[in-house]
Amino acid sequence: MLYKTETELMKKAQEAIGKTFNEIDQHDRLGKGQKGGFGHIIEESHFGYEINSNAEPDFKELGIELKVTAFKKNKNGTISAKERLVLNIINYMEEVCEQFETSSFWRKNQKLLLMFYEWQTELERGEFHIIETILYKYPEEDLIIIKKDWEHIVNKIKAGEAHLLSEGDTQYLGACTKGANKSTVRQQPYSDILAPQRAFSLKQSYMTSIMREYITKEKLTYFSSKKELLEKTIEELLYERFVPYIGLTQKEMAARLDVPYNSKNKAFIPKIISSLLGVKGTKLDQIAEFAKANIQFKTVQLKQSGIPKEHMSFVNINFKQIVEEDWEDSYIRNYFLETQLLFVVFQLNEQDELVFKGIKLWHMPMETIENGVLGYWEEIRNVVNEGVQFEITKRGIKNNLPDVKFNGILHVRPKGRNAADKTELPDGQLITKQSYWLNAEYVANILNEVR
Repeated sequence: MLYKTETELMKKAQEAIGKTFNEIDQHDRLGKGQKGGFGHIIEESHFGYEINSNAEPDFKELGIELKVTAFKKNKNGTISAKERLVLNIINYMEEVCEQFETSSFWRKNQKLLLMFYEWQTELERGEFHIIETILYKYPEEDLIIIKKDWEHIVNKIKAGEAHLLSEGDTQYLGACTKGANKSTVRQQPYSDILAPQRAFSLKQSYMTSIMREYITKEKLTYFSSKKELLEKTIEELLYERFVPYIGLTQKEMAARLDVPYNSKNKAFIPKIISSLLGVKGTKLDQIAEFAKANIQFKTVQLKQSGIPKEHMSFVNINFKQIVEEDWEDSYIRNYFLETQLLFVVFQLNEQDELVFKGIKLWHMPMETIENGVLGYWEEIRNVVNEGVQFEITKRGIKNNLPDVKFNGILHVRPKGRNAADKTELPDGQLITKQSYWLNAEYVANILNEVR
């Protein structure tokens, strides 16, 4: 069926809202276990067109691509995209010959018909149902950044570095691996090295922002203008905002920004950051550029020696999950692959005051992820699968999970409310809640060139 107008197409799309995939599936794709996900069911059974892998958009007469994608509810009541939105395969040999406006990404994905469903682990897949459907056109501010992301990806291919592409290189538009396994590779035009097959994708954080905007009606605030984004990168704009405060104590920063000084309050530094970015009162996770690019801030306190006062913690480890997940889909790999950390750095002076030293926007290099982090993840799995061993010492109960000496990058240590705050291991043993930690010395090396 041909749809003559966007209104006609959206009317048909909205007929699916509230229906389960079992109700939509007219070809028994779920029952027969046929290949292809929910997108194929919607294409074939709801819109009535043959499944294809054409370079044109699904509804080529309207220039609209169909994508069916999931969200999940978090413990705190918010929702998040279940995963990144994979778009079209990158043909390294051809994409370098195009401009953004003629690129395969833009030709196929400039307008997206997004159909959202909730992923609920307690339900059978066929019982998931369509929650919302929207016609998505990129906001002007986002399109500026997406174009820069595309240019970065293409420039890396032109440099003969398609094999070194990483999702952490870009803000909203990623180049994710796409293939059955690591042996799925392609030729690239300016190097003899075969590169992993990749696809353009909208990052999970970007998809989360869309879902929260349309499903839970959350609004984000931009700290930058369209004019600024055209002229500078997000990283350059962040440095521009923070530089005037270098050398000031926290108390002096608070006075200049009209923020009540309370260094012991966890919200104090976030208030400082939102104020100097010009969006005073906005929570950091409600700043559009942070939310969509998955920029998470970390306050670092350096001793006079330049070494962080303490190691840097992340989320608690789910031991039952870690022994079941594959490396490619593991939490820790995807965290460092997709997350940019904004280090906000203070250093103690001789008067024992914390002085603002600068910032660094950083993502972990792919080589470190695929070597150091992989070895760390494997060691945790090995120890847990063999059974964590406990030893009573003078300082408390010690375990044999990877410690600070393991690889110089990451280690495991407790992060619970107290010693009684425990979690269950797969073998039934209880252990004080443990977290992923970056070694203080490793963080110090990252921050060598803070400005």
